[in-house]
Amino acid sequence: MSRAHVYLAPGMFGFARLAGLDYMGHVVAALEERLRARHTSVEAHVVDLSPSASVRRRAAELVGVIAETVHADDGPIHLLGHSLGGLDVRLVASPTADLDGIEAVRRPWLDRLRSVTTLDTPHYGSPGGAFFASSQGQRVIYALSAITVASLRLGSPPLAITSAVVAALGRTRERAGLELRLIERLIDALQRALDEHSRDEVQAWLREVRDDQGAVAQLMPEAMDLFQAGVEDKPGLRYQCVACFAPPSRGFRGFRDLRDPWAPLSSVVFQLLYRVAAVQHPRYPCAPPDGGDAKLRAVLGTVPPPEANDGMVPLRSQLWGELVWAGEGDHLDVIGHFDDPPAHRDWLHSGSRFDRRRFDEMLDRIVEGMLAGEGPAA
Repeated sequence: MSRAHVYLAPGMFGFARLAGLDYMGHVVAALEERLRARHTSVEAHVVDLSPSASVRRRAAELVGVIAETVHADDGPIHLLGHSLGGLDVRLVASPTADLDGIEAVRRPWLDRLRSVTTLDTPHYGSPGGAFFASSQGQRVIYALSAITVASLRLGSPPLAITSAVVAALGRTRERAGLELRLIERLIDALQRALDEHSRDEVQAWLREVRDDQGAVAQLMPEAMDLFQAGVEDKPGLRYQCVACFAPPSRGFRGFRDLRDPWAPLSSVVFQLLYRVAAVQHPRYPCAPPDGGDAKLRAVLGTVPPPEANDGMVPLRSQLWGELVWAGEGDHLDVIGHFDDPPAHRDWLHSGSRFDRRRFDEMLDRIVEGMLAGEGPAA
């Protein structure tokens, strides 16, 4: 048995480790546990990519990390990307990709690549791209990035500031701006709750989010139309995906059953994000050319409505390669951020009721697909 190498690409605003938080730690532990049953050893790397930079820049960073860490053995290599990270790994696997001068000759390990797995990835774009590319949307992105860290690191963000974010999202149709002082209050509140080392890490990370948002415009359905035309799949490589959708309104009910005092407010934030992601452009419908209904019916036994999404990405936009798992879940549930304390902590209450059983089932399917890809290289 040989050593398996797994490289994980976080999504937009994701990270390897920040302020003591392992963003994809739950996925890493689950993958290692399952793959070690097959291999003598497993090396898993969560790659720290620029949080909101362009897909090409992030993919080049990923290639650089692989080149520095992969060993000269014959062990299989697997790539897994969540959200935007799924586009990164697809570009890295493309045999014709030119990433800032990194030609195919600089990727000799491509022959050892056995699978590409994408989780809730916007392969056909997301309607939120247009909003978040606006001036108002960029400020909301900055605020939501800080809220994410506060929620996952501290348990919940400042309620007053989250209320202001809700108000800003709720007024998107009137294009009301989110005032800069809101962002300043949010960062100040977060910093006061962190130790000095964590505070410095978060400040540096938020600067990156603010200074380079190249990926935001790229996720517009119109831009992803060009991505699909230009990125070639590697022949013979196994491509597989996970796709999720959350209920459109369940989060507004049953607040008495929620232990977290900020849950009702976070549910409203999620529903507002859900509505943004539900809008479909008639010429760019965020779906495969065949609509993807056959794949969804085969796995789910039914076909969700066209507006179904995970709060960030339309359900059908998440389809690429073999659909190994699909079900109710939100954008962060699939990487282990669902409500199951103390091990798992949610940050936006979507009402999906995603749990450890679904998480384990999903990881089982992912690993089964990875191992299926370890047949003779094509």
